[in-house]
Amino acid sequence: MTAQARPHAQAQRFREFRMPDVGEGLTEAEILKWYVAVGDAVTDGQVVCEVETAKAAVELPIPFDGVVSEIRFDEGTTVDVGTPIIVVDAGAGGAGPADEAPGGGAAAADGGPVTVEPEPPAEPAAKREAVLVGYGVSQASTTRRPRKAAVPPQGAELNGHGGGAVSAAPVAQAPVAPAAPAAPASAAPASAVAAPADRPLAKPPVRKLAKDLGIDLATVVPTGPNGVVTRDDIRAAAAPPAPLPSAAAEAAAAVAPGARETRVPIKGVRKATAQAMVASAFTAPHVSEFVTFDITRTMRLVQELKEDRAFAGLRVSPLLLVAKALLVAIKRHPEVNAAWDEASQEIVHKSYVNLGIAAATPRGLIVPNIKDAQDKTLPELAASLSELISTARDGKTSPAAMQGGTVTITNVGVFGVDTGTPILNPGESAILAFGAVKLQPWVHKGKVKPRQVTTLALSFDHRLVDGELGSRVLADVAAILEQPKRLITWA
Repeated sequence: MTAQARPHAQAQRFREFRMPDVGEGLTEAEILKWYVAVGDAVTDGQVVCEVETAKAAVELPIPFDGVVSEIRFDEGTTVDVGTPIIVVDAGAGGAGPADEAPGGGAAAADGGPVTVEPEPPAEPAAKREAVLVGYGVSQASTTRRPRKAAVPPQGAELNGHGGGAVSAAPVAQAPVAPAAPAAPASAAPASAVAAPADRPLAKPPVRKLAKDLGIDLATVVPTGPNGVVTRDDIRAAAAPPAPLPSAAAEAAAAVAPGARETRVPIKGVRKATAQAMVASAFTAPHVSEFVTFDITRTMRLVQELKEDRAFAGLRVSPLLLVAKALLVAIKRHPEVNAAWDEASQEIVHKSYVNLGIAAATPRGLIVPNIKDAQDKTLPELAASLSELISTARDGKTSPAAMQGGTVTITNVGVFGVDTGTPILNPGESAILAFGAVKLQPWVHKGKVKPRQVTTLALSFDHRLVDGELGSRVLADVAAILEQPKRLITWA
């Protein structure tokens, strides 16, 4: 091989895998877990890591074969889309010890530096389309967040862990206008690059527990196998327990003893939800209506269906019949199933129902939907509903499962709440809140008797749905649940 050909061969040998755009129109993702380490062989299509975007946890497969030569970011790091996260030696047999550079990177056979072949850069964020239902980025917020601060002085903590070696890499400094106030150190451009420090061994749930409790993993004495930090280690280090942040918080900074305030970064699901709800509240004129009724017969039907062979192995709950009642009401009043197209100034009527179900997960509230729910039988709807909820709770909901919703149900009754005024998912026409079912005195056949009573609340977009239409839809849902035989006579 000639001297000119050698660098080209080396460039083809080492390949970068960049953080991809997983189809959500988002600009960054947090690395939750690495499934490979330096020196591991990987094959085309093998999952190498799990990342979390604003709405879902996604596993990333690598698109080529080789041996891992470098992992650029630790678990828990938020990385911009298009940034290289892992380098793979695509040469036959992988790189031997003689091929590794002193800093952990690869070196050419003659001792010179190796050029790494980058993957094609990701499409700019401004050109991607937001495809998550109600949770895409707005056109006014396509700029990326500022990069993190310069590396602190030697001896200071880096990402919560001290002792990391720092090697300076000079960069050009932009001139600063004399009248401009001095920027704080935390906002200064990065002027140094830190080599990754040794991280305590701990699984992602343990790291999250430590983060929630404000515990630095580097200060915890591990008792698990091979020096792994366990949950018990974190709890022991937290005695007396530090105050926990709210359940909505996804990450919290360490809290000094006796602190009166705690600041929690706004990111992930909380950030996306906030943006979507603000956009919806100030775009679609909301109207909310309520109905309280006797749901005793439906509750009895739920118990009967649980014993029916057609539902063997399926989860049967009142939510299943609420969903079916809403689908029947939409079939009777199809005009409610529509969307407002501001750009073309058109109302889009939909002949399909992608039924969203708001699901509380460890990462926050998400709204996956059941595609073409109007065509499903009751057992099929039960199976789809069970799969949707289980997948969401496991944190495995895919971005595709949250696209294209038309109407949504939120079950606030599981929290003991009677009702509420839910905010629409942007792009949808209506959202139904199902309240708690409680035994209450009720006039039944002319006598006051204890009956199962609940309240439904329907919020709808008044541009699409006028008061009469919204009232008819809500009244039909209540009528079906009060007399569930109407599932047959009205379907």
